[in-house]
Amino acid sequence: MRILLVVYDNGSYIHWFPQGLAYIAAVLKKEGYEVEIYNQDKHHYPDEHLTDFLNKNSFDAVGVSVIAGYYQYRKLLKLSDAINKSKQRPFYIIGGHGPTPEPVFFLKKTNADVVVMGEGEVTVLELLEALSNRKPPAGIKGIAFRDGDEITVNERRSLISDVDKIPFPAHDLFPIDYYRLLRTPHASNNDFAMPVLSGRGCTFNCNFCYRMDEGFRQRSSENIIEEIKRLKRDYGITYVVFSDELLMSSLNRTAGLCTDFIKAKLNIKWACNGRLNYAKPDVLKLMKEAGCVFINYGIEAMDDQILKNMNKALTTNQIIKGVEATLEAGISPGYNIIFGNIGENRDTLNKGVDFLLKYDDGAQMRTIRPVTPYPGSPLYYHAIEKGLCKDCEDFYEHKHVNSDLLSVNFTELSDDEFHEALCEANTRLLTNYYEKNLNEALVQTKKLYLEKDASFRGFRQT
Repeated sequence: MRILLVVYDNGSYIHWFPQGLAYIAAVLKKEGYEVEIYNQDKHHYPDEHLTDFLNKNSFDAVGVSVIAGYYQYRKLLKLSDAINKSKQRPFYIIGGHGPTPEPVFFLKKTNADVVVMGEGEVTVLELLEALSNRKPPAGIKGIAFRDGDEITVNERRSLISDVDKIPFPAHDLFPIDYYRLLRTPHASNNDFAMPVLSGRGCTFNCNFCYRMDEGFRQRSSENIIEEIKRLKRDYGITYVVFSDELLMSSLNRTAGLCTDFIKAKLNIKWACNGRLNYAKPDVLKLMKEAGCVFINYGIEAMDDQILKNMNKALTTNQIIKGVEATLEAGISPGYNIIFGNIGENRDTLNKGVDFLLKYDDGAQMRTIRPVTPYPGSPLYYHAIEKGLCKDCEDFYEHKHVNSDLLSVNFTELSDDEFHEALCEANTRLLTNYYEKNLNEALVQTKKLYLEKDASFRGFRQT
């Protein structure tokens, strides 16, 4: 069977490597399927190009995966239209965090044949085996499927317990020369970066998170190190971005990974997502020694009551201590703050802005976005319960029109007041960012001309 996996274009200059599809491609390839990747992302093909491509090339199945988001939803509709218009329309499969919580809605909107819910590595193999043998998909766990106008949602599939058994992403099927140009904090111009998953899931349950799979399943150090060594050997990768929700899932796990990285003499830069309650000086020192240059922290708010409302399992005291310890260790911290969760107001927003300004080290531009109750998150069901959002169609078609605009208002501010507050907050943050960049450029200019700095290599943006 010939399978086409579509990587959609989100308008980026350099796109993030599509890890989810690469894992699916790996298991398909291992089982002998002929897999082709359609890179709309790299080539910026118009959506109509996919129709023409399918008209000229025959495939048994086509797959598209999207996360939740206004852009991704609308992109999926356009790609679905392009697929459905093709004269040789293949069996059409969609998956990812976007369709998983509301598969019936997505099947109706896209006219796809199947939604793969959650992890797809095992499910997609059973689905394609049934398809090749012309068997009905009724008994396949982890899918919702269409039979004419009737839609059936099957039982969810259990999670893959031993993630070390999953093949490495099929990097060889993708244009890695393109993806490795991704720019990351503290990457030099001659660094090549790629994302790697250190595990799947998360041990926490924030109310705005749409991740529906419970618990955390970590890969072994040996398994991770082997993948990194392959990336270095085959693609010249010098910088790894651990892209899973939480590499710092515990103090012991973080320390163990770092110790193993040091023993393996990986000699790479790396970044990860972390938890500030685990940001202890001894662990951070070990992370620095192992090559860590950046830790992205989900702070979300700088008010203890709001953090409780979010079920963040974090306090402002832990945040401040952890950030200061990270800076002291010589690692850049990334700060993520959102606004508009239950109980928020202008005061809680300004606390977040004050924090970002105080601890800014210039590694990244930081702005504050509204909280979005994505389908699958506890906040989404709270919005429906309170009558703030009717259903998935109301969310995607009417409310979630842009990630930087309010979708559902959980505060007592009016919508206009909400946006005015965000405008003021982000004006402060952007002014700080560009003033710092201007000052650094002026210092560099004076050093060049007044001190005759011969090491200067030109005024550059990257």
